[in-house]
Amino acid sequence: MAQVFSLPRLSAADFGDALINPDLGTPEGAVGPDGFPDVQRFNVYRNNVIVSLCEALGETYPSVKALLGEEYFAALARAFIAEHRPSNPVLIWYGEEFASFLAAFPPLKAYPYLEDVARLEWAWLQSYHAKDCEVFDPAALASILPADLGGVRFRRHPATAIVASEWPIWDLVRVNRFKDGEQSQIDLSVAQPVLIVRPEFDVDVRILEPSHAAFGVAIFSGASLGEAAETALDVDSGFTLADCLSNFLSNGALAGLQIKEPA
Repeated sequence: MAQVFSLPRLSAADFGDALINPDLGTPEGAVGPDGFPDVQRFNVYRNNVIVSLCEALGETYPSVKALLGEEYFAALARAFIAEHRPSNPVLIWYGEEFASFLAAFPPLKAYPYLEDVARLEWAWLQSYHAKDCEVFDPAALASILPADLGGVRFRRHPATAIVASEWPIWDLVRVNRFKDGEQSQIDLSVAQPVLIVRPEFDVDVRILEPSHAAFGVAIFSGASLGEAAETALDVDSGFTLADCLSNFLSNGALAGLQIKEPA
């Protein structure tokens, strides 16, 4: 009577963990056609997976990669991958936690602007792939009574985001990602909060005044027009609501509005 061999079962969790962490070795159950552990084949597969994830991170964060250099970025990417497994099969959505990882990575404490550069690059990606949506028509404001304007609440356009930063993140991204100009000296003392929009097919980045950034963050968080204006005034007593609102409207940052119902 022929002997029947029972192969060990390989769980998806064990397989995934071993792919990301070489220290775990070849998982039990990863066997070749002969029924024995296939270390070489699994190592090739593991290397391909990690290289693909590193390349995906490099394509999402080209400015960070340029600032750190390819060799350092590759090592950093591997450290990130060891802690963050993909949760989506689409690689363009991998790396959302990268900015937080950079901020908590001890060797990079001397480069605090890297976190915000990564936040800007992630927001750029989200804007590029955001769904199409009509922008808000400012003419609709004409039908609102002056007494009700303070209670107006806007909806953010899906392709719009604000990245508030005390660093010159747009200069850092513009020079290292888009190779725009020959600027070699960037003043790190200049704050550049930015508004990210996609007026048509291309993502656009606009530098905001700090008070305008505070206004936008408040609006996008659900604050009313009056509440957002008060927030901006706390940042800059010279804040002018008309100018700020016009800036957001002309850049297509808003998608609609609703009037707060009376209590």
